[in-house]
Amino acid sequence: MKNRAPSSTHKKVVVVLRDLTAVKGYLSPAMLGRSAEIDLLTPDGEHRSIRLQDMKSVYFVREFKDTFEPERKTFLSRPKLDGLWVRLRFRDQDVMEGIVSNNLLDLLDTGVQLTPPDLHGNVLHMFIPRSALAEMKVLGVVGVARRSPQATKDMRAVEAQSKLFDE
Repeated sequence: MKNRAPSSTHKKVVVVLRDLTAVKGYLSPAMLGRSAEIDLLTPDGEHRSIRLQDMKSVYFVREFKDTFEPERKTFLSRPKLDGLWVRLRFRDQDVMEGIVSNNLLDLLDTGVQLTPPDLHGNVLHMFIPRSALAEMKVLGVVGVARRSPQATKDMRAVEAQSKLFDE
């Protein structure tokens, strides 16, 4: 049996600060939003601590390029990905659309995980801290809400019990 080297949990990111300066580095997405600051590993191998309130957004990128922002910030037509189609307005009045998961517990965290409109660009997904947002509007629900077999079974049991009191 071969022993495989563990894959890195650090992903390539570009962190945009509130003053619009960009910091490139590597970040563990599992730790994102769990504390008031992130620990960024720079390409030079240094650790840099950045507070969430000092950030505008975190771009998870395929490659470190000069142009890291998505080419399009809005969808040209109704998106096909499952989730909530949202429009974000940043505190600096910048506007962007994207898809967030259709799970309200995810939206109660310290920020929003977003899939940008340009799916074939350099940006895979984004994290936007709540402190950077002025407004978030749901434009639509995309995809079908699917009931699990267990939820359907539970609904039948409730319906059967409710008929007991009608007799």
